[in-house]
Amino acid sequence: MLEVKNLVKTFNSGDGAVTATDDISFEVPDGQFASIVGRSGSGKSTLLSLLGGLDKPTSGQIMVGGRDLAGFSDHELIGYRGRTIGFVFQNYNLVPNLSALENVMLPMEFARVAKAERKERAKHLLGQVGLADDQMQRRPARLSGGQQQRVAIARALANHPKLILADEPTGNLDSETGKMIFDLLHDLSRSENTTIIVVTHDSEIAGKTDRTFRLKDGKLAKKT
Repeated sequence: MLEVKNLVKTFNSGDGAVTATDDISFEVPDGQFASIVGRSGSGKSTLLSLLGGLDKPTSGQIMVGGRDLAGFSDHELIGYRGRTIGFVFQNYNLVPNLSALENVMLPMEFARVAKAERKERAKHLLGQVGLADDQMQRRPARLSGGQQQRVAIARALANHPKLILADEPTGNLDSETGKMIFDLLHDLSRSENTTIIVVTHDSEIAGKTDRTFRLKDGKLAKKT
């Protein structure tokens, strides 16, 4: 269960303090697929950074697995990002000189998983997201955008995360491929029992998630 309670993040700027997230509270049960929508500047990216432990809140709580992320030390946040969170980015962020298989194996290497186990799980995950055996051996430049995003999703799942955070994962894809990626994420939330939270501008696709959070001027405007 992910629980966010009275979350506030304030930044100092030349014109004074700016509140990027303003007293936000919500919860997402394990295994659900949720979306966050809102206009540019509404606080979506800030909220995702806070959930991912990339930034610390000014006040409030972020409860993941019963622990308050807001109180973690910098060292604990590194461990949290490595073991509990999987990230999926709009620009894929794959290592260009590694094959698809090696990209998925990489986070498991950092987690000190044995090589044979890393390779077996990477092959399983890439097969699960629809990559053929020959595609697993290709470097990112030899894969389509949709295939690269599938690799990125497999990589995000590598260390059995409790939570996957996806920032505009279909932003660089055509509408048909984008729909396929969203369907894949939805299926994976069920099969892996992983909570998935996606930031998106596509309200049509967001409407198909288990729940949708709408942000406006840093506030949670609507929950569905």
